[in-house]
Amino acid sequence: MIAGMCGIVREVGELLLEWRDSEIFEGKWEGAQFKAKVDRMAHNALTERLHELSPEIPVISEEDASPFTSIRPGCYWLIDPIDGTASFVNGYSGFVTQVVLMKNDRPEFAAIYAPLLGEMYSAEKGSGSFLNDARLKVDSGKKPAILIDNYPEPRGVAASLYNELNFSRYVECGSISLKICKVADGTADLFFKSVTVRDWDIAAPQLILEEAGGFLKECDGSMVRYDGSFEHDGIVAAASDEACAGAVSWYDNFKKRETIR
Repeated sequence: MIAGMCGIVREVGELLLEWRDSEIFEGKWEGAQFKAKVDRMAHNALTERLHELSPEIPVISEEDASPFTSIRPGCYWLIDPIDGTASFVNGYSGFVTQVVLMKNDRPEFAAIYAPLLGEMYSAEKGSGSFLNDARLKVDSGKKPAILIDNYPEPRGVAASLYNELNFSRYVECGSISLKICKVADGTADLFFKSVTVRDWDIAAPQLILEEAGGFLKECDGSMVRYDGSFEHDGIVAAASDEACAGAVSWYDNFKKRETIR
């Protein structure tokens, strides 16, 4: 299964590079997300290949989730054809294409490919996670020193978090999924997002991170659930449960301070 999934996301990733060279960037902003024509093209390419791999398994996609808003199948593909579309259309490397197989509302197999970086992340529940051929293992005893987010420098909530929890370095990265993977591979120690994220953004990289020994939690510290709404009010990803708890506690105090103001 993993080999088939990795082959599919690699194929679609290479298609993205071809399409990128042809400058197919038609699209529009929907809130904070840029929706491009190429998102739908990537959706079709992923869906066709997944149907060939396992025709009996339905697909839920960022581009086509409406049939599953009330009841989800016991087993389904959850895909994000392009996570980091703004990076894709603006010439940056921080975009991925990703697939996760969900069973009983939990991620079981995941494959994430960053085509411009040549990085393939994969994981199977209970069997570890990998970057290309290297097994991933977080350093859970390390004090969080490197924060990752999607601007050239920390902004907004991330800037307050960076300064108040005494991070020593900051790393910029576009895709939500790739930022979580960068915690899994040790590039960063913590990623905190206090705005809405969705199942297709986080399910695949959650498996990558957890199989490397890390943690992904809701902003209130609760377990991430994949039932009901596709939306989450933010997440925290870290190498240790203690680091997650520290960020959650900090954010709770931050919100109280902001309310008083």
